[in-house]
Amino acid sequence: MATEESERFDKVDWNDLSRSGRFDLSINSIGMLLTALPLTLLGVYSTAFTGPRTATFEFIGLEQNLESLDFFFIFTLLLAFWYLALPLYQNPRMTRYYWKEFKRNRPAVVSLGWLGIVFVGGLVGPLIMDPPQQQLLIGYQPPVFTSVVDTTPATCVGDVVNGRCFGTWQHPLGTTQGGKDVFTMIVYGMTISMQIAFITTTIVATIGISFGTLSAYAGGWIDEIMMRFVDIILSFPTFLMFLLILYIYGAGLGMFIVVFSLFAWGGTARYIRSKSLSISEEEFIKASRISGASTYQVIRGHVVPNAASSIITQLTLLIPGFLLAEAQLAFLGIGDSAVPSWGQLISAGRSDLSFAPWIVLAPGIVLFFTILAFNFLGDALLDALNPEAEAESE
Repeated sequence: MATEESERFDKVDWNDLSRSGRFDLSINSIGMLLTALPLTLLGVYSTAFTGPRTATFEFIGLEQNLESLDFFFIFTLLLAFWYLALPLYQNPRMTRYYWKEFKRNRPAVVSLGWLGIVFVGGLVGPLIMDPPQQQLLIGYQPPVFTSVVDTTPATCVGDVVNGRCFGTWQHPLGTTQGGKDVFTMIVYGMTISMQIAFITTTIVATIGISFGTLSAYAGGWIDEIMMRFVDIILSFPTFLMFLLILYIYGAGLGMFIVVFSLFAWGGTARYIRSKSLSISEEEFIKASRISGASTYQVIRGHVVPNAASSIITQLTLLIPGFLLAEAQLAFLGIGDSAVPSWGQLISAGRSDLSFAPWIVLAPGIVLFFTILAFNFLGDALLDALNPEAEAESE
């Protein structure tokens, strides 16, 4: 059957397509809107009609309270589902190919499993576990299968044998000086780590992709000015800015995420600009322009989709830096001590290393494996999603 004239590539009416298709919504976008709208209404209700001590879901009998950061976290989860997980499900052939390439890297497969545990623990843990409570009478309980010299047997939760207090499954990783359960604090720290990972990458991706593609296609003096601004962002002392904002507005996890995200997108913007310039030289981009496609249509339909694999890899490799930065600041005592992050737990136990090393070792090992897992995952994604980069590096 002969192809109709209106379907020929060189006969496409791009002006008509622009008028009719610019606001066409895919099932992913419709689903995102339908799920984000109730979340937004709930956020407005929580902010305007409930106080800080009133549970967000009190109107349906639940005592769960959500803060602003929790709403942003849920929003980023929805973005990841509708624009990352669902497209993989909608394209099973592509997904099988990527998984085949990905599973060749066995450390990355193990890392993906570990990050899955951290992700599920961060989501489900706070829902089924009570927040860590301070119980001074049971401070310094050892982890299970270990023991410490017990000078006050009445405070030992486990068995006391020959003057030594043995750990118990009631506190599998021991307790802190204040009697807080280390395992519970690590689980709550998983939530903090996932919030940092998802929210920061969303902010960095939004600003970096927009700035990089705009700079690449603007060209000329606009591109020069935008890139010099990126140089300023990259050379700006983020730590000093965080200290200044900390002094003015006070500590908080949300403030950390905002400050470090706003000063971390420069590298992504520069990378996306370079990638966009490379893609713009491809023949299919030139054909689209010759046929009448606008810059917006070229960027939306060709540049961003073809750069998506590189963007995902770039963002994955940024997450360990954010997690390590939060842990370092918490260890130095700079931040909100009320946030149950791994860094805060490490900081709480640094003075007890000689007789209670588990307070530092347990969250330190979890943080180490999480950062290592993200690095392995980023390298594997680079090989699976962008094999050309591997070929160029050899």
